[in-house]
Parts: sequence; C-alpha cells; structure tokens
Amino acid sequence: MSTIGIIGGAGWLAGALLRPALAKSMVRAEDVILSSRRTAVAGFDAWPGIRTTSDNAELAAKSDIVILSVRPDDLSGVEADLSGKLVISVMARMPGSEISKRFGCDRLVRTMPNASAEFGQSFTPWHASPNVTSADKAFVASFFGASGIAREVPNEPDIDYFTGLTGSGFAFPALMARAMIEHAIENGVAPDLADVAVRQLMLGAGTYVSVSKENAAEIVKTFVDYGGTTSAGLTAMIERDSDGVVKAGLDAAWQRALGN
Repeated sequence: MSTIGIIGGAGWLAGALLRPALAKSMVRAEDVILSSRRTAVAGFDAWPGIRTTSDNAELAAKSDIVILSVRPDDLSGVEADLSGKLVISVMARMPGSEISKRFGCDRLVRTMPNASAEFGQSFTPWHASPNVTSADKAFVASFFGASGIAREVPNEPDIDYFTGLTGSGFAFPALMARAMIEHAIENGVAPDLADVAVRQLMLGAGTYVSVSKENAAEIVKTFVDYGGTTSAGLTAMIERDSDGVVKAGLDAAWQRALGN
C-alpha cells in the first residue's frame, strides 16, 4: 500500500476527507501520516495507527502520495521536496503551475471538495496534470468518492469555477434557509419550530432534487404551471430576479477563486 501524507492534517477539511476514507477502508490508518504544528491531532481516536509529525520534510520523505490541505496564504511556510510524488491539492486559488514550481512535482491533481465531505455528501471535481498515471487517477477517484461524488474535469480552470459553485457546500442553501426562518418568525412562528421546519424542508428538497428524474428547471416549471400557493411564491421570486441574485453571487465567488 502507498503511504499517504497530509500536510495540514489537523485542519477541518483534512479530517472531513480522511475519516470517511478510513471508515470505508479506502485507506489504512497505518498508511497515513499527518503533519501539523500542534503536538496532537484530534478527531482520529478510532484509528490509533495514524502517525503524526511537525516536520513537513519528514512527511514528504516517507510518503508516496502527499495531500496539500493548508490555507493558500500559509503555503509559503511549507518546505518539502515533493518530486516523484503524487501531489493532491485541495486548496482554492492556487494554480497547479505554482504548486509544481514550488515543490518540484509533475504528477499533480487539483481538487475542490466542500464541507459536506464529513457526511459523505461532497461534490468533488478534480483535474489531473498530464503526467498523472491511471493508477494515480484510480486512487483519487476512490479517496474522494468515499466522501461523496468525485468527477474528473477536463480543464484546470473548471476547478476555479467549481470553487465558487460547489466549494460553497451548504453555505448558499443556508442563506435561503436563513431568510425562510426569519420570515416565519416575523409572521408569528416560534423560533425553534421555524428552525426545525426549514431544516427538514432543506433535507427533503436536497433529496428530491438529487433523485428526481426531472432536472431543476423542470421541477420549477411543474410547480409554476400547477398554479397553487407554491406557484405564487415562485412567480414572485422569479419576478424579483431570483436567478440574477444567485448568478451575481456565483460570479463574485468565481472571481475570488481566480484571485480577482
């Protein structure tokens, strides 16, 4: 088995990705090394075989696969020779060319998981550089598939777009949920009742959209055409340019991912 090192292993994203992979036996604890500035890494009590280190160079020397899971602004402080390794980046706003130049690696995969990985619900797009092997790709698909759906994308700029679209995880739907909860409270519904009602609505909506044979546009049309209370609500939102608001948010997130 290959040894997997995660630089930034104490971070929330590293844990959210690694725990599902361990739980589903996609990787073995004894094959994992985590680097962190902390003396201990929390969240892995069920897998005592995991090794830890505070030395990134040591991690790199002992690993066949290295996952970069640090904030982009902290990458300048990472010192390691990653030549000859499969390197996987889960960082936003960091082009593959910069990573390859800094660490001397030519087998690089850029990915963009989201916070739903912990629950096995992330959508994780990934893009491989030309020298990534078929075996490398199989590992990437298996590892990120443990925490949701993983899909290879043909162009690296796709990763920057998906950083805004799906890298947001549940944050954008949560914005709508917040407005719905506030509206319910403003109209006399008890806060705890409003909260549980909207939470369950979001759960049901996500499940329905994910399994329905209709796509999102068809679902909206079906309810608008029905002419009931939902139709009235949807029509009012559409007339106030709900699509434009969502697209403006995605544009802003995409531009930030591009470093603009």
